[in-house]
Amino acid sequence: MASLRDIKSRINSTKKMSQITKAMEMTSAAKWNRGVMNAKAFVPYMEKIQEVTAAIAIGSKGVPHPMLQSRPIKKTGYIVMTSDRGLAGAFNSNVLRKVFQTIQDRHKSNDEFAIIAIGRVARDFFAKRGMNVAFEIIGVSDQPSFDSIKAMTSATVGMFSDGTFDELYLYYTHYKSAIAQEVTEKKLLPLTDISTSAKLTSYEFEPSAEEILEVLLPQYAESLIYGALLDSKASEHAARMTAMRNATDNAKELIKSYSLFYNRARQAAITQELTEIVGGASALE
Repeated sequence: MASLRDIKSRINSTKKMSQITKAMEMTSAAKWNRGVMNAKAFVPYMEKIQEVTAAIAIGSKGVPHPMLQSRPIKKTGYIVMTSDRGLAGAFNSNVLRKVFQTIQDRHKSNDEFAIIAIGRVARDFFAKRGMNVAFEIIGVSDQPSFDSIKAMTSATVGMFSDGTFDELYLYYTHYKSAIAQEVTEKKLLPLTDISTSAKLTSYEFEPSAEEILEVLLPQYAESLIYGALLDSKASEHAARMTAMRNATDNAKELIKSYSLFYNRARQAAITQELTEIVGGASALE
């Protein structure tokens, strides 16, 4: 049985832990608010570039471009987005479980695929399992700018253009609400299913559709990656905020349990002392 001093020490350490988790919850809440605003602010641009790209690609049938054409699949690239650290509930594990299971189902050899890891957790997960991590980027800001991942997006799209990959898939956590996030798989390249909910606008091309697509399609693919990263960051902050809130609530429950146990043990000790005093007095009589 734990002594009163041990129980008191547990209560104090749990209180300190609850203060830390509460502070982390408040920090994540502030980051979550900004992350959601950034993700929502990027949506109009994403919708517009998707509309323009779809209008040119669909309206100019027969225009050849490597990013619009499927080819025999020899090697697949998987862009996986996680955080650089834990304490975010199931945010990282859900994405990694989905990607790992997909790889196991689709491929028989490590030579058939490679990983582009965004986040330390993803990099470490696949590296420990001996999987080829072709490109990695860690230390991404909580409020990332496009410039911070420009090198990665350009290199990734370039790997498809030069034939290193024959297809690219994007895995990230889509933000739905503060308490609900969903692991999402999106085929990034080739862009064989560009569509838009908006009514297609008729454009006149100057200089030509081919030259416009040569510039626009890489930008569109890079924008998809950046938009997914903003979405993933909003989900990460929401998941961490929820996890820290749950940790704080659990700590409060533990403090209540320890306090009740402490009071009972203290009362038992006092009762024991009183019994010994009464017993000693009776013996003297």
